[in-house]
Amino acid sequence: MDSKIGQMREWVAQLNAAADAYYNGRGELMTDFEWDALFDQVKALEAETGVVLPDSPTNKVSADDVAGQKEPHEFAALSLAKTKSVAEVAKWAGGRPIWISWKLDGLTLVVTYDDGRLTKVVTRGDGHVGTNITHLADGIQGIPRTVKFPGHLVVRGEAVISYADFEAFLAESQEDYANPRNLASGSLTLKDVEELKKRRLQWVPFTLVHAGPKEAELTGWGARMDALDAAGLKSVERVRLDDPTVDGIQAEIDRWTEKVTSKANPFPVDGLVVCYDDTEYAKTGSVTGHHATRAGFAFKWQDETAATVLERIEWSCAVASISPVAVFRPVQLEGTVVKRASLCNISECERLGIGGAGTELSVIKANKIIPKVVAVTKAVGALEIPSVCPVCGAPTAVQETETGTKKLQCTNASCAARELRKFMRFVSKDGMDVDGLAGETLAKFVNRGWIRTFGDIYRLGDHWLEIAAMDGFGEKSANKIRDSVEKARTRDAAQFLVALSIPLCGADVAKRLLGAYGVKELFAKGAEAAHPADLFAPGEDVFASIDGIGPGKSAAFVKWCADPAHLAVVDDLLAQVELNAFQAAPKTGACAGLTFVVTGDVHRYPNRNALKAFIESRGGKVAGSVSKATSFLINNDAASTSGKNRKARELGIPVITEDEFQARFGAA
Repeated sequence: MDSKIGQMREWVAQLNAAADAYYNGRGELMTDFEWDALFDQVKALEAETGVVLPDSPTNKVSADDVAGQKEPHEFAALSLAKTKSVAEVAKWAGGRPIWISWKLDGLTLVVTYDDGRLTKVVTRGDGHVGTNITHLADGIQGIPRTVKFPGHLVVRGEAVISYADFEAFLAESQEDYANPRNLASGSLTLKDVEELKKRRLQWVPFTLVHAGPKEAELTGWGARMDALDAAGLKSVERVRLDDPTVDGIQAEIDRWTEKVTSKANPFPVDGLVVCYDDTEYAKTGSVTGHHATRAGFAFKWQDETAATVLERIEWSCAVASISPVAVFRPVQLEGTVVKRASLCNISECERLGIGGAGTELSVIKANKIIPKVVAVTKAVGALEIPSVCPVCGAPTAVQETETGTKKLQCTNASCAARELRKFMRFVSKDGMDVDGLAGETLAKFVNRGWIRTFGDIYRLGDHWLEIAAMDGFGEKSANKIRDSVEKARTRDAAQFLVALSIPLCGADVAKRLLGAYGVKELFAKGAEAAHPADLFAPGEDVFASIDGIGPGKSAAFVKWCADPAHLAVVDDLLAQVELNAFQAAPKTGACAGLTFVVTGDVHRYPNRNALKAFIESRGGKVAGSVSKATSFLINNDAASTSGKNRKARELGIPVITEDEFQARFGAA
């Protein structure tokens, strides 16, 4: 008995350490697959011995530990009992109507409104006490400042990051996170709302906790979720089953599983949530540990595992590090053939005990999507860490992060892989707008050595056969990339300048420079100023007299032109692209002499850039922040208490909606 309890203590300590790292944005200590398997072993041992340790994860809610002002929850946020058995769900349902929705894999936030206005945002914490992060609300999509709902409204939802936004963030930043969930939890430690916005967190409501004066009339879970949608909150996807038999539940779970495996759902999920429609009946259950017996189930998929053999380790460069990728004998998993899986970093390789070719592995598709090595069943040889970068050939170095994670990095600051963000800016909508070259695709081409400079993007057609033969591409994808590259050979001169990643040279600066000089003349002036022929040459201030440029932006442009390598890139590009001459905005028009700031969502224009272009076409200016020089702030939520709205009111600047803007200045 003592030995079993000792084993239980060891397992509980491992589970709690892994959960703490998982919920607080630190490095992954074990996979979900491993955590669930060990959790089941603890649960079985507890049933056998009749002993449940006080800190057992079966007896408590896993807690986030976001720093800040702690605050007790008005309504306890209990966790759901877990199951992998459809029969257990059907027995629990007992023939009563139930709802199935996503179990989103992010960070739970409890959001409170009073009389339609946001009053509080609190993390779940341990389910009883959380951290007040109301000051970050404007940095999280899906938490409006106002809703159409009377009285006291309490809503629980999940802050998540889509797979696409996660990949984009990793490509754009110097940071490294294992998965979207890890990034979401780590983001709530930020203090700057603008920095948080870059993480692209989205809050998705998954239950209406308290409905104020409507509480008595909203007794159905589905009706409560519909009420949230009507109030202006976009709640979680869901489906109702009126006759929840084993076959009916299984059929619905199969449909939702297909949404995951086909990537029809953009967000990471780690299962499904099943709950009663009758919320009054759900409240009558008892509470066991931290689980209410009738609150619902967290349905977890049975992970399909496969045994395979490692063929080699490939080292893939990204912005922040050089990551190991396991290439193994192809196996069938979740209906697809899998032969590669990221190993994240050196620490993960050491934790798993990864060896060399011939090492026997156990692999899964985590959450039905991401191939993952979960165990080494037999190691052969040792992991060989490359001493030179596979992209540029410079020496590598093993670096250890603050959390102790070992990562391999290239020591060459100019390595093409480390400059992935610049390539992403080059192909972005604001840059040369090369459709189909997202961060992940660019990274693959960089790693193969096909992209070393911006000009190489226009030479990708030389690698058409190789692209078509790559995993996940084929002839159709190769043709699309080739066509996009050809289309991007003709662009506006301002886009060209923005695409080059010249410091301080955004769209506005580019237009002002091009209003004074043509492209070739502009770079010739910059190069001449960088290396003046005599003491009386204007030097770094050569562009300072241009309206809106000044000495700082002028110096930044000239310093960029001082590098011959930069000018060589420009010459290479100009030989391959055709640039439309810049047309200066008219100095007359309905918006002439006025400066606008645009914030929030737009409805009358395709996007904010379209509204900005219209303002400029009418002689106006568009700034990024509110100041004394601002004439109007355009915000469809004119009653919002956001930072820009507050600043505008403090300065006495009118806040107008799109409709009001069009009424005053005309429509596109």
